[in-house]
Amino acid sequence: MFTIREYAMPESLEEAYTILKSRKGNQILGGCAWLRLGKKRINIAVDLSKCGLDYIREDEERIEIGAMTSYRSVETSDILHGYFNGVIADSVSSIIGTQFRNTVTVGGSVYGRFGFSDFLTPLLALDTTVVLYKKGSVPLEDFMNMPYEKDIIEKVVIAKDGRKASYQMFRNSRADFPVLNLAVSKAADGSFRVTVGARGPKAVRAEKTAAYLTEQLASENGNMDDMIKEAGRLLVNEVKFTDNMRASAEYRKILSGVLLGKAVREVEAC
Repeated sequence: MFTIREYAMPESLEEAYTILKSRKGNQILGGCAWLRLGKKRINIAVDLSKCGLDYIREDEERIEIGAMTSYRSVETSDILHGYFNGVIADSVSSIIGTQFRNTVTVGGSVYGRFGFSDFLTPLLALDTTVVLYKKGSVPLEDFMNMPYEKDIIEKVVIAKDGRKASYQMFRNSRADFPVLNLAVSKAADGSFRVTVGARGPKAVRAEKTAAYLTEQLASENGNMDDMIKEAGRLLVNEVKFTDNMRASAEYRKILSGVLLGKAVREVEAC
């Protein structure tokens, strides 16, 4: 369990950022779902609950999800169910239980960049931007590769570009972390994105696999099963899979082809 020396609940992001930077060892609190599993000592814990970051809203061009929005709010959002085949809302709906999803926050998950995240993998398959208080807007793919810095995630922004999407995952049991997860999206111009998570330290895009699917499915020549089989072969050569207590790398390679086939067929059927 983590320990806290002082607790602060600022009412603005400027105040929160000032406190965060004021002393070494200060920490932003998200939902604390993972923080509580460690033994970290926090000088000042900064609670963002009063900073107005709990929202899901849209305009004509984008969807915004505030950093303090819970997974349960994501799961039940009519806005998120209305776009990308509901892939964002559906991706968190099977995570452990309702009590847990009421606790976990979007900002905490995105900042953590956890390799097993059900939330990040489909976000990475969309046109997603992370908005940081000081650094500003950063494409999610770039954010995933950034070093951890003392900044505050304000919101996640998803472009409403008409993409079709599918999220697939496999768990050994309902309450467990995914053995592997995968997302596929297809833009209006026919271009694909393929992302793979729970395969190593972080979710990644499979650019070569996506390019192959874009080229082959645009031509409408050939057998779908053969295309998917070849795409699966490309995927296991492009993406590095690792071993851990839940599965071996070889098992994950086999799963990746199965999940890719399901995702591509689902997107093409939309």
